[in-house]
Amino acid sequence: DKLSTKRMVSGLGICQAAYVPVLKEELKDMDAVVAKIEKEIPYPVFVKPSNAGSSRGVTRADNREELIAGLKEAAANDRRITIAEKLLRIANRSMNLFVACLMTVLFLYGGYSLWDTWRIYHSALPDQDLMKLKPVKGEDSNPSLQDLQKINADVCAWLTVYDTGIDYPVVRGKDDMEYINKDVYGDFALSGAIFLQSANQPDFSDPYNLIYGHHMSNGAMFGDVVEFADEEYFATHETGTLYLPEKTCSITFLACVETDAMDSQIYGYIGEPDTTGQMQQLLQYVQEHAVQYRDIGVTSQDSVIALSTCAESATNGRVVLFGKLQESSDNKQK
Repeated sequence: DKLSTKRMVSGLGICQAAYVPVLKEELKDMDAVVAKIEKEIPYPVFVKPSNAGSSRGVTRADNREELIAGLKEAAANDRRITIAEKLLRIANRSMNLFVACLMTVLFLYGGYSLWDTWRIYHSALPDQDLMKLKPVKGEDSNPSLQDLQKINADVCAWLTVYDTGIDYPVVRGKDDMEYINKDVYGDFALSGAIFLQSANQPDFSDPYNLIYGHHMSNGAMFGDVVEFADEEYFATHETGTLYLPEKTCSITFLACVETDAMDSQIYGYIGEPDTTGQMQQLLQYVQEHAVQYRDIGVTSQDSVIALSTCAESATNGRVVLFGKLQESSDNKQK
């Protein structure tokens, strides 16, 4: 008994297709019955005898004429008739609601992702307050670095590579993981900070000084290091400056090497004094593996600085820019 079942299901509060019960006697006023059905349920509808089995007397109506014919057909099989909403319409409504909710969630998530990405890349750029503490070239000391050290004692230098986005303070942590996701102020930041290898001396007195920075696609941090693999870019960007608390050093770039994070020759530590000839081995290795090289007469007696960042196309790929580090002549004269 379809009608009794629907009434029982409704009483239990279970969701089901909308329906309208009609008695055979009511069909004497067919216009009133049809108007009632059309008010309650949109087409298409199914017209079913309440007690007939095997789909006997069941019809689908897509308009008023088919509904009237279906009511007459059902009345020929049972005095009680059920007119039910097409279930697919309910499914369509549910699907439309689900899709609308899903699209709203995706839109909100997409908006958040764009905002979060902008925030990460924007935070990687030095702010105005930080740039006010940048040392001034030509001075015999750099007191602004001492001001930075009051904010964070790990600050040891300021690195500038001319005509690039590389213009940041350099920190040195207790290990090489400390500043991966921590900025120069010591706060959490996915873009991290520019940091000196923890094995190196903070005064850059080692023969080989290795600095790390994240590769940001907007050119922030060490994002521009990868550009040095291009011949024209390498040829037109030759110098930089390293500001230390008590002196300033010039940098002349000599090579760009593409390698991986497991390269023990590049990612090793060379201390002072170099009694085993490691610097000579490193310089020879760099010359042999460089994608770009400039002969500036560097020797194993010189101090070398290296800027390392991630490569764009390889998971463990690295791009390393090498330069000769030399105390500025202005400092020596003074």
